[in-house]
Amino acid sequence: SRFPAMEIAQPRDLERYLSLAKRRHRELCRQKRIFNARNRIIGGDTDTWDAQVHDQKIKEATEKARHETFAAEMRQNDKITCILEGRERRDRKSLCKAINDFQQTFQKPETRREFDLSDPLALRKDLPARQSDNDIRNTVSGMQKFMGEDLNFHERKKFQEEQNREWSLQQQRERESARAHQRCAEDLYFKTRLQFDETAKHLQNLESATRKAVCAAVKEFNRNQATESVERKTREKKQEQEDDLAEISNLLRGDLLSENPQQAASSFGPHRVVPDRWKGMTREQLEQIRLVQKQQIQEKLRLREEEWRRDRDWDRQRVQRARSTLLVERQQKRQQRDLRRALDCANLSLAKEQRSQKKHMEEVCTNQPTEGYFTQFNAGSR
Repeated sequence: SRFPAMEIAQPRDLERYLSLAKRRHRELCRQKRIFNARNRIIGGDTDTWDAQVHDQKIKEATEKARHETFAAEMRQNDKITCILEGRERRDRKSLCKAINDFQQTFQKPETRREFDLSDPLALRKDLPARQSDNDIRNTVSGMQKFMGEDLNFHERKKFQEEQNREWSLQQQRERESARAHQRCAEDLYFKTRLQFDETAKHLQNLESATRKAVCAAVKEFNRNQATESVERKTREKKQEQEDDLAEISNLLRGDLLSENPQQAASSFGPHRVVPDRWKGMTREQLEQIRLVQKQQIQEKLRLREEEWRRDRDWDRQRVQRARSTLLVERQQKRQQRDLRRALDCANLSLAKEQRSQKKHMEEVCTNQPTEGYFTQFNAGSR
């Protein structure tokens, strides 16, 4: 009877103990993480943030330089395209102008073979009806002249041959001139193309050199960053070891492990404590809290009693108001019923009077035609 009976551990008890142990372990880890004054700087690692911001700025500067290089190349290409388009428009305009000038100078309507068929002054230029013996109008049967029988046949033939020769020479000269102009234009076009190709090659070389320089700078920067990172990690590890030793020594010599209640006192006032050093409330503080809780319970009971009384008064008033409303409604119904009875009686009396008047009117209407007939009959007999 002196020793309590040993209880058998159930699975639910084991699960509860396991959950309590896990919760206790998480709370210890959280306290270690929160109450670590050496690493807690407003809730974050400022050195890592500064390094990330510096890396982001370098990345943005590199991306901006690459975009500016591409933009310069695009502007140069646009300028070259505009120059080529303007030159092509000028060449097309000059060619159209040369064609129009040639047509106005060497292809006039007067120089065409069929101009005599559509000449507006053909009648004015026509010869008289007869000029010589060999005139075209000197005929017997209307056929005044045949092909090759005119007087100036040899001169005309020689003139036509000379004219054909001149036309052939002129066409050859014009063809040679057009070929020369075309060769000059092609040479100028090839020279321009070569110049543009050299400019594009120079820009491409400049772009590749810029890209190599940027890559070399980025590689050197990454190498320096890696070296600095290794050195920083070494310093941090050494500093961490020193801090750990200092923390262990401070904990061994401090008031945390010695359970000194005075270490929770705050410098901001006697009503405040240091959370990471507080060991719990005293007996007087607990008594004061219980007293305040009892007062709050009594105050709550008093307020509940007052609310119950107020609700009861409201219920009584609501019942009285409903009762008075019901009485008023009954009184109104009785008055309405009396008024309706009086109205029904009045309507009944009015209906009787109307029936009697109607009956009287019908009797009068039936007696009046007979009296008139007898009156007329008596008058006629007289």
